[in-house]
Amino acid sequence: QVRLEESGGGLVQAGGSLRLSCAVSGSTLANYAIGWFRQSPGKDREGVSCIATADGSIDYTSDVKGRFTISTDNAKSTVYLQMNSLKPEDTAVYYCAADKWFRCPWTEYINTYPDYDFWGQGTQVTVSS
Repeated sequence: QVRLEESGGGLVQAGGSLRLSCAVSGSTLANYAIGWFRQSPGKDREGVSCIATADGSIDYTSDVKGRFTISTDNAKSTVYLQMNSLKPEDTAVYYCAADKWFRCPWTEYINTYPDYDFWGQGTQVTVSS
């Protein structure tokens, strides 16, 4: 069974950058779409970005387009989320997740996101103003 472990979260000032890592074990990246999601207190979980290495699909939620970049290192079986120009509203627990149905991009999902199959434990990102 695939396992995911996030790292790289922390405290950063507004305008700063962080890079999150999602180490995937138990399978190869090509077998899944990998997504980043986030949840802040009192809010629903929302999708941030996804990537499917099998066909090169990538997607971002509109709030992070131009600021965040998703990428992979297949040799390390790791997915990264480079986050630049961070804002206080980016504060949340960030989760990576794997989807065996390759649901990426999220174009057909309006105001919702697919419920991926396997999830990591999350990493906290806090952006101070």
